[in-house]
This record gives sequence, C-alpha cells and structure tokens, in this order.
Amino acid sequence: MFTLTRSDGYQLSTDPDRLDLDRVHHWLCTDAYWALGRERDTVERAFAGSIGFGVYRPGDGRQVAVARVVTDRATFGWLCDVYVDRAERGRGLGGWLAATVRDHLAELGVRRLLLATADAHGLYAKVGFTPVAAERYLELDRRVKPVTSKDQAGVPPLTVEA
Repeated sequence: MFTLTRSDGYQLSTDPDRLDLDRVHHWLCTDAYWALGRERDTVERAFAGSIGFGVYRPGDGRQVAVARVVTDRATFGWLCDVYVDRAERGRGLGGWLAATVRDHLAELGVRRLLLATADAHGLYAKVGFTPVAAERYLELDRRVKPVTSKDQAGVPPLTVEA
C-alpha cells in the first residue's frame, strides 16, 4: 500500500480498506457523466480489479476524492473514475491526485497511462497527459447508447466508459 500526506494535511492512500465505496458509488452514479446510474455491485467489482486511490480530508479523515487505475502493474494503466467531491473542489486535489497516480505507477514501471475525459483536458495536461493519435486506437463498446443526443451541458454523450 502507498500513502502520501500533502502539506495541508490531505492524505492519499491506496489502502482498499479505507475506500468508502458507498460514497464513491454515490458520486459516480449521481454526478459523474461517465457513470450515471452505475450499479453499486459494478463499482465494487471495478475497484476490486483495480488500484484505488482515495484522498482523505485532514482532521476527520472523510474521503473527498477518488481515482482508480486498471493496470497490469508492469507496462500499462487506464486512469478512470477520477472524482473530487464538489465541496472540496478548488483546492488542487484533482491535479495532486492525477500527478500522484502518475508518479506511483512510474515507480511500478508503468510507462503508458491512458485516460478519457470530456471536460478536464487542462487539468491532465498540467501533469503531462497529451492527446493521442485517434487513428491508432480502436474500441469495442457494448454499452447501451444514451437515449438523448446531448447531456445537460449540451455536449454529445461520450461512448467511452472506464
């Protein structure tokens, strides 16, 4: 397990026993455009097969952010389900989380890390992520397609889910 404490007391940990999966499920299924309606069992299985990163508030230790990486722990990782509680946004937690994930995986030898985002390109660019050559990547998507053509922000729904 890996633990890191920021100078202001926020703590990041990969301890799966610290993850509040009920809270994570609530965030993802009600507020994350890529996971709306995701079942609790799916969240549990997804985190069981991944490295989960939780961020915990100083003082009370309440979980305030999450990310998970699907990885072989040797060459490749897929960063997904990155979420910062709305009440904690604006404190740099998302960038710190992404940079710490990047660095921790590099220590494991992982040299390629991918992610998909509709709205946080700037955040991820600050920690070294760059656009990929789309023609090199293929996808098999068996999810049910959304009924509406646009989400609340007027952005066409993505067909990639982590």
